[in-house]
Amino acid sequence: MSDCRIGFVGAGGVATRHAQMLREFAGVRLVAVTDPLPGRAERFAAAFGGDSVAGVTQLLAAGLDAVYVCVPPSAHGAIEEAVVADGLAMFVEKPLGTDEATAERVAAAVGRAGTITAVGHHWRYADTVRQAQQMLAGREIRLVLGSWLDRVPPVSWWTQRRLSGGQVVEQAVHVLDLARLLAGEVTRVCAMAGGQLADPEADIDAATAAVLRFTSGAVGTLATTCVLRGKHRAGLEIYADDLELSITENGMSVRDGRDDVRLWSVDPDIAKRAADAAFVDAVRGRANDIRVTYAEALRTHRLACAVAASASQREGGHSHAGI
Repeated sequence: MSDCRIGFVGAGGVATRHAQMLREFAGVRLVAVTDPLPGRAERFAAAFGGDSVAGVTQLLAAGLDAVYVCVPPSAHGAIEEAVVADGLAMFVEKPLGTDEATAERVAAAVGRAGTITAVGHHWRYADTVRQAQQMLAGREIRLVLGSWLDRVPPVSWWTQRRLSGGQVVEQAVHVLDLARLLAGEVTRVCAMAGGQLADPEADIDAATAAVLRFTSGAVGTLATTCVLRGKHRAGLEIYADDLELSITENGMSVRDGRDDVRLWSVDPDIAKRAADAAFVDAVRGRANDIRVTYAEALRTHRLACAVAASASQREGGHSHAGI
């Protein structure tokens, strides 16, 4: 089989992580990269191969099989539409955009094109997530507690709502995706914001607290803040009859009817590598273990946008269909 020829839109840190994984795979070749900062694209090409090109049009003319879209949230939309219009497979890094409308428009284009898509919700590839699904099977979930308690990431656009969408949309969307997977869809959210950051140029919420109602009847919360010195916690706690389960990107703890707590640790890079491998395998026609297509990620994105929209209202409260 010929090489899987891949291009990158965006050459920042997340793109670099994907490229480092991809170069370990046999039969994968990085062909072209474009980035608004030409120097960054040139350094990326020098490190991983391929050509640095001026823009998306030139990238799509390079004879590709698939494109990785690794751009800031506000840059999503036209890029993805151009990729699927060319019939190319597409891996999109989360979030899908700063708002719901952009993602809905791209999803419609993906549906018309029928191309292979994947979105970077790599937590779903962790062995602990599979174990959690098995443990929760057949149990009635009562309570779901999600959190992302962290600092402001070191990128200039993150504290501007129009550029990032805010912490829930850009960051805690990982936790919401895991909540949907393990506890089911959410039918209603009610959220409130906890003030602004000290930076006068920042306009995202310093903290968010949300209450969630799941279709199963379970209730849940999501708590976020970005005012800390570093990551305190990012993960999900689930409480079912005779079961306590806590899961993060790095591991899981479980108590299920016994006094002792069982602990598992995982290397998050394994899940990240598995997500890339599944996408490449699907593009090459070997297998299809893509666990988050664009359509599936859109359901999570809708939920994140619903939380953000509710928090933006003084009184809170926002209905959300979940699907």
